[in-house]
Amino acid sequence: MTAPDPADLAIVEQQLGREPRGVLEISYRTPDGQPAVVKTAPRLPDGTPFPTLYYLTDPRLTAIASRLESAGVMRDMSARLLQDEDLAAAYRAAHEQYLAERDDIESLGTDFTGGGMPDRVKCLHVLIAHSLAKGPGVNPLGDEAVALAAREGLRGSAIPADWPDIAAEGAE
Repeated sequence: MTAPDPADLAIVEQQLGREPRGVLEISYRTPDGQPAVVKTAPRLPDGTPFPTLYYLTDPRLTAIASRLESAGVMRDMSARLLQDEDLAAAYRAAHEQYLAERDDIESLGTDFTGGGMPDRVKCLHVLIAHSLAKGPGVNPLGDEAVALAAREGLRGSAIPADWPDIAAEGAE
């Protein structure tokens, strides 16, 4: 892992509207070259625990994540977790991978990861950030959220042109 350069941190600061804290790396860059997901230390420089390992910074992506949340996507995904054992198992595996990766940096002594994992969907921002950082196939609900965002005109600019168009029941 290499530390982000000052130019990347300046862009992230502009994206967030505040100084970024605890950034370990730029984990995802958009096809148009912008930092979009940062990997954040499990503890911020002041010692505050920060369990969100992957943090979405690109304003185009944060805006669409908020719109999808407002449209009820999280509620629908959470309901599907209760009905689809395979989906629930894959989502739990994503949670476990996320937790193991964070604990490899520093354990916070908690199994909280973010986004509602592993039992519900609470924050699409976290799930989108996780999927973009790791690529498709790790977080099924994050992958769906990225696919939904791609349908909103972000494919090829903020989202890879080749991101799978995942059409899951209830994801439309």
